[in-house]
Amino acid sequence: MTIRIGIGYDIHRLKNGKGIRLGAILIPCEFELVGHSDADVLIHAVCDALLGAVGAGDMGTHFPDSDEKFRGKESSWFLREVAKKVQKKGFKISQIDSVIIAERPKLLEYLPQIRKKLAGLLRTSIEQVSVKAKTNEGLDSIGGKKAIAAWAVSLVQKVKTK
Repeated sequence: MTIRIGIGYDIHRLKNGKGIRLGAILIPCEFELVGHSDADVLIHAVCDALLGAVGAGDMGTHFPDSDEKFRGKESSWFLREVAKKVQKKGFKISQIDSVIIAERPKLLEYLPQIRKKLAGLLRTSIEQVSVKAKTNEGLDSIGGKKAIAAWAVSLVQKVKTK
């Protein structure tokens, strides 16, 4: 059996707005994330982790921000496309572990929804998806409430062929 791991990271600045999207869930708050697409840092980190696990580069390789067709696109679309690429490479997703780093908003109540949404988008069970939330204890741009970041690790397994 062949297993591979991948790691992903993303960070986006905050500006005044009407809410953020994390794990394809809209979280109402007084700011939004700035980005070429919907700036869903969690999904972007998960996409990079999955692409890395199968040796397929990163989001910028497949969905460059220089391409206007990706402007404003919902990140759930990117995640579905990445999941297809993982499958085409002959792998299945075994586990996703992730952490969102944000001072605000408080995310604890949204984590079950986010896990469920990610599992659905990836066509895995909720037990295969972990999402945690941490603060940066007031340090750097995240701690200064100027940005939100996410890290993700993926484990994929080669599908047996006869």
